[in-house]
Amino acid sequence: MIDIQPNNQFTKYAKDYEKHNIIQQIISKALIRDIKTNPQNILELGSGSGQVYNYIDWNYEQYTAIDLSKAMCKIHPKKNNLNIQCLDFDSSDFFDYLNNKYYDIVISSSAMQWSTNLDYLLYKLSKVTNKVHAVLFTSDTFKKIHQITRSKSPILNETTIKNAFNNNFKSKFEIFNYKLEFDNKKDMFSYIKKSGVSGKSTLSYTDAKKLYDEYNLNYLEFSVIFVKAFSK
Repeated sequence: MIDIQPNNQFTKYAKDYEKHNIIQQIISKALIRDIKTNPQNILELGSGSGQVYNYIDWNYEQYTAIDLSKAMCKIHPKKNNLNIQCLDFDSSDFFDYLNNKYYDIVISSSAMQWSTNLDYLLYKLSKVTNKVHAVLFTSDTFKKIHQITRSKSPILNETTIKNAFNNNFKSKFEIFNYKLEFDNKKDMFSYIKKSGVSGKSTLSYTDAKKLYDEYNLNYLEFSVIFVKAFSK
């Protein structure tokens, strides 16, 4: 049985995460490279083990990193002007934390697609910042897998993501598709399990076997949307 749940998955494989998040590293680097200014007060959602933070190459006054996983928070880099908060960014605790705060920019890479209410999350963020730069996976990630298993992707689709951002910010979008090749199916399915990309998908033994037998590509498909959002 394939049983993949993002929050537990990131915690379970926290120590090995850097070995299985190749696509996340690529888009994290691109996200930071695309920030042309040097914001001083930064809020990151879904900070994980620090892959986005590690690409920051300018001096800043304050960096706040938010992640639900205590294991990820534990292995995130530490610094005097770095504030790590283990919070669910969809929770009332996080929204309470935002009270009376302001950030030059909110950034997020491969995390916000898990929001249970992205529209409301962005509404709350619009009260504390004028700028959001984010990269999200879309439901077209692992598209062929979902076609074979006749299952719905747990990831938000492109339209839902765009509507949520446009409701709360002036937004610009770019879609990129990536392919990650593997030497064999064993490595491919191990990657799916340990990367944390696939979401709350549970397959029966029959469906898992069907997927293993019928998946005839030597690569996995990833679809990501880059978002630049500004106050209206």
